[in-house]
Amino acid sequence: MELMEQILSDSNIALAQSRVIGNKGASGIDNVSVEELREYMSSNWSDIKSSILSRSYRPLPVRRVEIPKERGGVRKLGIPTVVDRTIQQAISQVLSPIFEKEFLPQSYGFRPGRSCEQAIVQLLSYLNEGYEWVVDIDLEKFFDNVPQERLMSLVGRVIQAPDTESLIRKYLKAGVMDRGHYAPTEMGTPQGGNLSPLLSNVMLHELDMELARRGLHYIRYADDCVILVGSESSAKRVMHSVTSWIERKLGLKVNAEKSHIGRPSGLKYLGFGFYKNSITKQWASRPHALSVVKFKRKLKRLCKRNWSISMAERIDNLNYVIRGWINHFSLSDMKYKMEKIDEHLRTMLRVVIWKQWKNPKKRAWGLRKLGIADDLAKRTSVCGNRYQWMVTKTCIVRAISKKAMSQKGLVSCLDYYVYRHTLKTN
Repeated sequence: MELMEQILSDSNIALAQSRVIGNKGASGIDNVSVEELREYMSSNWSDIKSSILSRSYRPLPVRRVEIPKERGGVRKLGIPTVVDRTIQQAISQVLSPIFEKEFLPQSYGFRPGRSCEQAIVQLLSYLNEGYEWVVDIDLEKFFDNVPQERLMSLVGRVIQAPDTESLIRKYLKAGVMDRGHYAPTEMGTPQGGNLSPLLSNVMLHELDMELARRGLHYIRYADDCVILVGSESSAKRVMHSVTSWIERKLGLKVNAEKSHIGRPSGLKYLGFGFYKNSITKQWASRPHALSVVKFKRKLKRLCKRNWSISMAERIDNLNYVIRGWINHFSLSDMKYKMEKIDEHLRTMLRVVIWKQWKNPKKRAWGLRKLGIADDLAKRTSVCGNRYQWMVTKTCIVRAISKKAMSQKGLVSCLDYYVYRHTLKTN
């Protein structure tokens, strides 16, 4: 079966459609939502398929969305229509196994069976083998600056399928709608499309090959690449030569301000920081301080007193964030941090509950229900709205306890971390 026939087969399109619906996400410029996708495809897929086979299909431009970055600036995303997301996903499902045979093991991002956690484990292995100088190379606006012709030549070299190459090229050149204005896309691959992760790995596979040819120890997760060497002089030499090679051979830009040479303790990689254990004398990972600050801010936003939302829904939102963040960092040493964050989270939730109870009568009722004696419940209920004092200095701490919150469904940061960490380390 030819490549395009595999891509457009009923089973492959059905799988792609299910994955697009499962990933949810916003609509493209045509405003067709993921909820409407099945009905839309049922009515229109026959015509769309025919136009793809005749090479007359024209993808719609992506919708520009700007996401603020932590340290200023914005990350530009391109949101394709749900139909184009489905077709891109179908292409990716067929091409990924083909390119997987080409990719090297030092690449961890957007690949089946590979993860951020594996990248960190390998990085620590290199550090503990004595490669303690880090060359951190930052590719400037990688997804915006990919040379399309160079990328397509790399794709064509492997798949050798003109119809499929033509369709991929159309997606690269579909353009973007930004605040109602159309702009062509002569460079880059829109970050946000289902094909972009695969295409980024195709482009940067050339870098992998070059670093491997030089015998360097490196880790790459999408466009985040660090090289580990044994001395400062080697690090300087590698930084200069690899930067020159990337700009010459790949036509990409290296951000000189963000690229740097340093020691592991100064590295932030995939949200992790690194330190040398004073007892074992081995390098270990932990959430970077900035990652912890970001996590606390998310929890704080979800605990705003003026957010009119049920406690059950608030807890569901908190649990989603807690599980996701801890799953990412569970291999690291962070028991003390989780204990402190857990305590503060319960304090914030006590404030929310005390505010929701509103008046002395309801507050007394709530305290009695949670096991506080009638007299003490009455006296506490009339102490007013000095929220921080009330939830840290009175019987509210005993009433709205960790156990009580667990019974309401709240995931304990500490307990969940211990559970996940034990699974990973045993």
